[in-house]
Amino acid sequence: MSQLQLDAEALYAELKRGVQSLLAGTPLQLVGVTSGGTWLAERLQRELALPGEIGVISSALHRDDFAQRGLSARTGQTRLPFEVNGAQVLIIDDVLYTGRTLRAVINELFDYGRPASVKLAVLVDRGGRELPVAADFAATRLPLPHNQSFELARLADGAFTFVLEHRPQA
Repeated sequence: MSQLQLDAEALYAELKRGVQSLLAGTPLQLVGVTSGGTWLAERLQRELALPGEIGVISSALHRDDFAQRGLSARTGQTRLPFEVNGAQVLIIDDVLYTGRTLRAVINELFDYGRPASVKLAVLVDRGGRELPVAADFAATRLPLPHNQSFELARLADGAFTFVLEHRPQA
């Protein structure tokens, strides 16, 4: 693994501006996708001084590759500290790629009720969609080859960075 030469803090600042515009006049419930999305949502909640607390949502139990992946040690449990029925929900995630994680997250969300609306804000949209999913806001779009992936990392001081992984070509 190596550091990706992409300024995660600058992208976070752009995400924050985008989330502020999505919040304009609408009381949205922030829900972070474990784990990178949760880190982003926690910081957004704090810095934007939003009322209440964020929700945390896991895709683990609704993934279409659950049989291969199982539950990872990093997988957090879903916690939605608000009434989902009728809520305006803003899902926050670090990287949008195929759309499969988001499909699983939406299935999990609907296990808790029927929201009035669901929007999505992401730090990075890397393209490569396998499902018809789009973010309402993406801080940047950055296509990567299929043998590369990256994820958000949180440093000890709370700052964000990216970790790049290379997989061997099949």
